[in-house]
Amino acid sequence: ALPILEHWLWFVVCHFPFAAAIHSQTLRMASSNKEIDNITTLLDQQTHLKDNEGKHKFVLKTPKGTRDYTPKQMAIRERVFNTIVNCFKRHGAETIDTPVFELKETLTGKYGEDSKLIYDLKDQGGELLSLRYDLTVPFARYLAMNKITNIKRYHIAKVYRRDNPAMTKGRFREFYQCDFDIAGQFDTMIPDAECLKIIHEILSELQLGDFLIKVNNRRILDGMFAVCGVPDSKFRAICSSVDKLDKTPWQDVKNEMIGEKGLSPEIADHIGEYVQLNGGLDLIEKLLQDPKLSQNKQSLEGLNDMKTLFQYLALFGIKSQISFDLSLARGLDYYTGVIYEAVLQNTEPRDQQKKGNDEEAANVGSVAGGGRYDELVGMFDPNGKKVPCVGLSIGIERFFSIMERKAEASEEKIRTTETQVLVATAQKELLEERLKLISELWGAGIKAEMLYKKNPKLLNQLQYCEDNGIPLVAIIGEQELKDGAVKLRVVATREEVNISRMELVEHIKKMTSGC
Repeated sequence: ALPILEHWLWFVVCHFPFAAAIHSQTLRMASSNKEIDNITTLLDQQTHLKDNEGKHKFVLKTPKGTRDYTPKQMAIRERVFNTIVNCFKRHGAETIDTPVFELKETLTGKYGEDSKLIYDLKDQGGELLSLRYDLTVPFARYLAMNKITNIKRYHIAKVYRRDNPAMTKGRFREFYQCDFDIAGQFDTMIPDAECLKIIHEILSELQLGDFLIKVNNRRILDGMFAVCGVPDSKFRAICSSVDKLDKTPWQDVKNEMIGEKGLSPEIADHIGEYVQLNGGLDLIEKLLQDPKLSQNKQSLEGLNDMKTLFQYLALFGIKSQISFDLSLARGLDYYTGVIYEAVLQNTEPRDQQKKGNDEEAANVGSVAGGGRYDELVGMFDPNGKKVPCVGLSIGIERFFSIMERKAEASEEKIRTTETQVLVATAQKELLEERLKLISELWGAGIKAEMLYKKNPKLLNQLQYCEDNGIPLVAIIGEQELKDGAVKLRVVATREEVNISRMELVEHIKKMTSGC
């Protein structure tokens, strides 16, 4: 038996290094069964202690930059989604869907300095993949792959960015985007003006507060950089610096241009003379007379497009909330023409903002943006065939953050279901009759509920309606069954009326049509 025991102890030593120190002594004491038992117990205890040392306390949480949504929060989200989708459909858009991940090479080189925020996935069977950063690049890939040259589409889906999240401002790592794009060859600035009109309609309908839509043109920016003396190779890098002016003072942006991007102070100062300008049609007219910009082909074309755009915006009746802002750059590399961005101003009254967090609560930054990208589709087409595109993207999560705060501040009671009626009874032994009636209502398209008890108390049933905002109660009892009727109760007013069972569905539809 000794060789077997020795073999077993060698196995223990190999798998539990801490036993090596006592191995030689163990062999000398192998003749004593009692001592062997003691050693075995000691090794078991050591193993148990070591296993416990390797365990850590599990923290139950969502990943950084993500969140769960309660039924009340989801009710707010659905309300916002419905408003946006209805607007998109009102403008004639159809919808598509694309995979949540793309080939890494599809996304590479499209986002400028923001490319570092792309989530890369591990090698999956020979394909290098990344989670989509936005919905625009996948849309361009979709157009090129399917040889589509004309479409008006909307797409609502989640995108992913390895950004530093700011939850109170609605900035997450996983979030929804609501995109609307027009692809095709059309007369200048007509689709662009419609995109701005759509942003204006959505922000107005959601009543989030005062807003301003900033517009600019990439060709004006490129022409401005050229006349200021910026080397062609640094256009995109300087454009990225200018894009920070909505959050960073000019002096800091200037220092970045000089210290990090290698511009001379004179060139940076010259850029500063332009990028701090904003206005409307009057500013466009002024820049058309600028001795330098007016001599640059790109700037001249861009300014003429902007003049046409503002004429269309005036016809749409929204010019007063549009600002031509030369500091607007939008850092994504694929923009080629008009660019725009919507920002909210004073999203909530000062007395409703949280103490110590006023500025963060009031300023959620950009809530919508977009622009023209005429060359992106051609980057995916084997023959380089271009499909002109212009579109917009709604930053839906920031809408939610604002609306949730407003609902909390107003103590608004938000319904989380759409139930029209509760089927109830005041008497016992009527479960079968309740099941028959609720089945009839479901079959007629009525949103109905009942309590999952055989003999529920009427008071509990009425309280359930109060708690969940259900407007009507359909009550049946022995007398109602004999009369072929149902007692319909209005929860808010407590009014009751007996209605023929044959007419019940129409009465419910009529009484809840405004709910």
